Amino acid sequence: MEIYQVGGAVRDQQLGRPVHEVDWVVVGGTAEALLARGFRQVGKDFPVFIHPTSGEEYALARTERKTAPGYHGFEVDASSTVTLEEDLARRDLTINAMAKTEDGRIIDPWGGRADLEARRLRHVSPAFVEDPVRILRVARFAARFHALGFEVADDTMTLMRRMVADGEVDALVPERVWQETERALGEDDPQAYFAVLRECGALARVFPELDALFGVPQPPRWHPEVDTGVHFLLVMEQAALLSPKTTVRFAALTHDLGKGSTPPDQWPSHRGHEERSVKLTHELCNRLRVPNAHRDLAVKVARYHGHVHRAFELRAQTLLKVIEAVDGLRRPGLLDDFLLACEADARGRTGLELDPYPQAALFHSAARAAAEVSARALVADGFQGQALGRELHARRVRAIAARLRDGELTESIEDPSADSGNGNGNGEAAPG
Repeated sequence: MEIYQVGGAVRDQQLGRPVHEVDWVVVGGTAEALLARGFRQVGKDFPVFIHPTSGEEYALARTERKTAPGYHGFEVDASSTVTLEEDLARRDLTINAMAKTEDGRIIDPWGGRADLEARRLRHVSPAFVEDPVRILRVARFAARFHALGFEVADDTMTLMRRMVADGEVDALVPERVWQETERALGEDDPQAYFAVLRECGALARVFPELDALFGVPQPPRWHPEVDTGVHFLLVMEQAALLSPKTTVRFAALTHDLGKGSTPPDQWPSHRGHEERSVKLTHELCNRLRVPNAHRDLAVKVARYHGHVHRAFELRAQTLLKVIEAVDGLRRPGLLDDFLLACEADARGRTGLELDPYPQAALFHSAARAAAEVSARALVADGFQGQALGRELHARRVRAIAARLRDGELTESIEDPSADSGNGNGNGEAAPG
């Protein structure tokens, strides 16, 4: 048997990036031989084995032949006669199709090193079209390497568009879409993932709610970028700068979905888009089986981000209502995440990326004031049952109002006219 280091570890070593896990391919071996050496086989579809001491993955060299639509329809040959070059040929991108020998020599039959130098994401062979997951993977690598200047090769983008036109992308199952999307949300530039999906046409098939945002205008006074689709890409960029959490980034992603369903005769206003965003977020999460933590934060941001933007116009009672709605008193960390997603929305506007966001500080101050009111003290004063709840709420409202009167945070935002909740009087709160 011959054993080679393959895939991402080889690629990242060439880029000078840290290597977090190493994968190996075994040429000329058999499952029986690996099991005899103490390896543990995992999965039924592919011959992958876990090393008995290192825990790293070793896969038998294999070829794949398309036999049916989708990504399950493959016939796998993992016999001992499969060569290293044949195994590398089945991989998605040339930069992922390099191998490294024990003595450090790089085997690169498909031009991966040249594409690394050219900062190019290019498919290995025409067999790329056989697996629709590769569309998502290319977009994810675009998000990972965006800061290094990587772009999708023209001929690869052509193949991806063909896969969309041929309906291959429709065979993607929700679990794989979410798996790749969550990983993309964790990359340095998640906005590039969605930009590539839109460029090849897959965004409209996989995330129609997001695709519908492009071409929808917003008031230039609040949104110099105007286009709602451009806005969501800018918001994703800001969310990645503000928080590493995929929950925060997903909430930022979906906060404005309702603007895509605003009747054109109401443009550029988007009255009521918050509740439409809540509905569409639920539908998207149900369709892709998004985890509850991501869904719950996204729904809260969709419903209340306008309130946060108008923080300095809100009464103490409304401030408390929002804080309690996001469970911010019991879970301060959740309030932090909620406000970060709102801040990403505010900063995701052309030319306003570095603007301060004092609304978050005001909400934090209000939450601290409310949390200082102890239910235990009220019980000691004799309050019980519903009376206890009412008194606790009333005292927390008074505590927030007192904090505001004391002038701890008295800044005002640009447009103070929206105490009715309609920001600029046109159904569009700033920034919205």
